[in-house]
Amino acid sequence: MGQHSSNTDSLKSAPEDLVPSRYAVRVGEIDVLVVSDGVLPLPTETMSTNADPAARAAWFKDMYLGPDAFDWALNVLVVRSADQVILVDAGLGGQFPGFPRAGQFPKRLDAAGISLESVTDIIITHMHMDHVGGLLVDEVKNRLRPDVRIHVAKTEVDFWTSPDFSHTAMPSPVPDVLRITAQQFIEHYRDRVRTFDDEYEVAPGVVAKMTGGHTPGHSVVYVTSNGEKLTFAGDALFPVAFDHPDWHNGFEHDPEESVRVRVRLMQEAAASGELFVATHLPFPSVGRVALNGDAFRWIAAFWDY
Repeated sequence: MGQHSSNTDSLKSAPEDLVPSRYAVRVGEIDVLVVSDGVLPLPTETMSTNADPAARAAWFKDMYLGPDAFDWALNVLVVRSADQVILVDAGLGGQFPGFPRAGQFPKRLDAAGISLESVTDIIITHMHMDHVGGLLVDEVKNRLRPDVRIHVAKTEVDFWTSPDFSHTAMPSPVPDVLRITAQQFIEHYRDRVRTFDDEYEVAPGVVAKMTGGHTPGHSVVYVTSNGEKLTFAGDALFPVAFDHPDWHNGFEHDPEESVRVRVRLMQEAAASGELFVATHLPFPSVGRVALNGDAFRWIAAFWDY
């Protein structure tokens, strides 16, 4: 996990991957690796459930996306701080066979030379299937160490004992799969889950903090070292958020609170100039946030080869 990505290394270790699937950055003394779990296609209306259909169509057309569906990126992190190797989220896994291009993180972690056996801690931003499903495939379950520590907000674990989907607008098969996947995750890893109330320092300079909104226990991860900072925002925001922070996402369990959370996070990022990464921004999703009138602007970082 050095400072540079290497296309050559990627091709040697995973010939079927013709594009880079990992990107490394250094935050002070902490190594951060963004790994693509792949993409999954979703309806454009899922990204903007409260938007005027004409405004939605215009935005996606301006972005050369849609008109009816687009590929939703899936990014996970590996963070190395001191002697700890921390996985942040685990991608989709195989819970939903309708998304064959997702669930790539185990092979891409191997291609990066990072063994699942070396992972000491896992932070789960929230328990949606595209964040915990990767922990339920056999090739992951059988390789994680028996003493791995899995950090999840207590509010999140409690929520999934009897989840409320009344404010969501998901494709019809999804809620049942989300519920089943979250329950399977807890059943399998119950003895390794360590809950926290508001925030928890998982390793030196690596803090998980609950924000709520997207799910009641949704959390973000702050990486801070030597005056440098990177925020992994999980599902607090999506590609439409910069131009339309008030647009609701169909997967949000509390859409109004989600708007407040993402606006606050983007305001903080714009003020600090910190690096910013999120699950569903186009890979590698490393960049910065700037103010743009009443909305925001995404500034992608230049890749450091």
